[in-house]
Amino acid sequence: MRARGVSPDEVCMNTVVRILKDSGRFDEGERFFRGWCNGKVEFDVLKIEIDDLDSISPNSFLLTELFKSGSRAPVSKKIAPGVEDGPRRPRLAATFNTLIDLYGKAGRLQDASDAFAEMLRSGIAPDTITFNTIINICGSNGLLSEAESLLAKMRERRVDPDTKTFNILMSMYASVGNVETVLKYYNKIREVGLCPDTVSHRIILQVLCERSSVGEVEDVIEEMTKAGARVDEQSIPVVMKMYINQGMLNEANMFLEKHCASTGISSRNYAAIIDAYAEKGLWKEAEDVFYGKRGTRNKNDVVEYNVLLKAYGKAKQYDKALSLFEDMRNFGTWPDGCTFNSIIQMLSGGDFPDRAWELLGRMRDAGFRPRCETFSAVIASYSRKSMISEALEVYQEMKALGVEPNEVVYGSLIDVFAEAGKVEEALHYFNLMEESGLPTNLIVLTSLVKAYSKVGCWREAQELYAKMKTLDGGPDTIASNCMINLYADLGMVTEAKLIFNDLRKNGEADGISYATMMYLYKSMGMLEEAIGVAQEVQKSGLLTDCASFNNVIAAYAVNGKLKDSAELLQQMISRKILPDASTFKSIFTLLKKGGFAMEVVSQLESSYNEGKRFARQAIITSLFSMVGLHAYALESCDLFLSAGMPLDSFAYNAAIYAYGASGMVDKALNLYMRMQDEGLKPDIVTYIYLAICYGKARMVEGLRRIYGLLKYHELEPNESLYKALIDAYKIAGRHDLAELVDQEMRFSVHGPSEDDSEAEDC
Repeated sequence: MRARGVSPDEVCMNTVVRILKDSGRFDEGERFFRGWCNGKVEFDVLKIEIDDLDSISPNSFLLTELFKSGSRAPVSKKIAPGVEDGPRRPRLAATFNTLIDLYGKAGRLQDASDAFAEMLRSGIAPDTITFNTIINICGSNGLLSEAESLLAKMRERRVDPDTKTFNILMSMYASVGNVETVLKYYNKIREVGLCPDTVSHRIILQVLCERSSVGEVEDVIEEMTKAGARVDEQSIPVVMKMYINQGMLNEANMFLEKHCASTGISSRNYAAIIDAYAEKGLWKEAEDVFYGKRGTRNKNDVVEYNVLLKAYGKAKQYDKALSLFEDMRNFGTWPDGCTFNSIIQMLSGGDFPDRAWELLGRMRDAGFRPRCETFSAVIASYSRKSMISEALEVYQEMKALGVEPNEVVYGSLIDVFAEAGKVEEALHYFNLMEESGLPTNLIVLTSLVKAYSKVGCWREAQELYAKMKTLDGGPDTIASNCMINLYADLGMVTEAKLIFNDLRKNGEADGISYATMMYLYKSMGMLEEAIGVAQEVQKSGLLTDCASFNNVIAAYAVNGKLKDSAELLQQMISRKILPDASTFKSIFTLLKKGGFAMEVVSQLESSYNEGKRFARQAIITSLFSMVGLHAYALESCDLFLSAGMPLDSFAYNAAIYAYGASGMVDKALNLYMRMQDEGLKPDIVTYIYLAICYGKARMVEGLRRIYGLLKYHELEPNESLYKALIDAYKIAGRHDLAELVDQEMRFSVHGPSEDDSEAEDC
């Protein structure tokens, strides 16, 4: 046209502007339009690259525009080269529609509004496309009321809305989460005699699925099926995700079978379905989709491999993830950068840094450049294992490849040196971080505080902690706990208490804060303060694991609060938190403080250290009985008495004591008989517990039998047994016999005193 001097007519001009608009060349499109209006067409604007043409839909071309214009346009005129055509004004609604859309996509709302006003002034009736375009512009910019007013203007001008009009309104309200209005416009489509199209169904399914309205979603799908419409493949992952999130896995499987088995869907949408399972840790279901029927497809795309790797990673199925990764090439799919980054970060998070490091090398050899986050994950994994030299090797490789470390990398290195107490090295990487221009964050400063606290540099730690207080957010709980721990090790009670009180005031004190303060108070002999902290942490809801319970039990044990300790142990057991070695260490302290005979505690300790069956239950039973928690003691007792397995003497002894202490002497004596029937001879502990039973039952003859065994040397003289007999006689009201046994004890165990010698001489 340029070569022949032919001036484009309006349809031709509109097509050019439309092409430029769809290519994102908004300024050039407007300039061509203005030039055409002024009669000075700028043909140079039309230097469109071949790549631009690939993005233009067939609707952009001339013949399509001729049909869409609705009228015959003037024939293009031939003008002599160099002769300007006269000014002209557009007369087609299609031209203004294109111009309004161009301004809308360029974000020039006022210009779009002005173009619409010019269209009306020119006497050109806006059509449905005009209103759809400007309603869409308003909706895209959050101007909901303006969009609604334009819908009203359509009615005023008797311009009928089409399905696209309602789709635009539905999309507009869906973007702001107004589901009710979306539903209103969806129902409106049929009310005005139109039919919902693929876009309508896609929007309504999206909003209903996001709201988890399962019944309404199924109603829409049934309605679509009756109308002969298929569920759009973009909607399939959306519906699947709704079912999966609701735990309706059977329904999800049936839906997938029904809508994908015969036709199949794209890799991208299969990946979205696998990802929905992956997010819930449902690796087996994700695997089934990955390996399931694909219609005509028989090869998985790399994006599907990537999301299945994610599913394995979330479920910690590291062996399966590695096997899948190694098998990819065998099935004709090559891992991409995302694949490598994902599996390396996964293995790093699972604390397999050596394997991650190996794959990092393979990634580099394959021509991919690892992301900073991938290097960071490997370094952090080595740091968690305190493998300092390996973490540094990864750091050096990162620098060699020109990947700049971020604050996470520096933070990991600083923290690993801090944990090792290597202050100089931690400070070196802190300085490198500052030199690189990265912002200093509280996590890194916390690591430095930790480093100083490890080596007892309290002044340096104090100065850094004071600096952290000036930053937004202030020091975190970890930094504060490090300072409390440092002060505790140095016995600086006042300083530690100040920080602890600040944490409590701000609601930031955790189990470690309380445990450290209890340790400090106990080590300084401030037992009342330690008990106060223990009681506070018990009320705070911070007793969540074995360690936190142990700290409070230990504080109670040191202060002799036997029953409080036992009640806390019962609370721990009722929450299914298993006692550990530290718990039992405290229990043995409690038994000693409660006056248990040395032989009793020694027997229970030996059974525990040797790992004998039911040792733990026997120890717990003994503690509960000692403090009067008889119901819990007998419940613990039943665990081994009803097990139907052979018992050792220590277990029978604990059961005899439990029943005797609770007043069930007959049951205790029956257990004593059962013990003998099973061939177990009573030991000193057995006799001590029998003395308690006989005393409670006022069975003096039984006490005399035990005393006779001592008197006639059938049992070795034992102070604990003598004392048990003395107490039992007193309980039975025989103080005379108690006095007699006391004299016998002094003579047999301690040897004759001077008074005894003088009496013999007399």
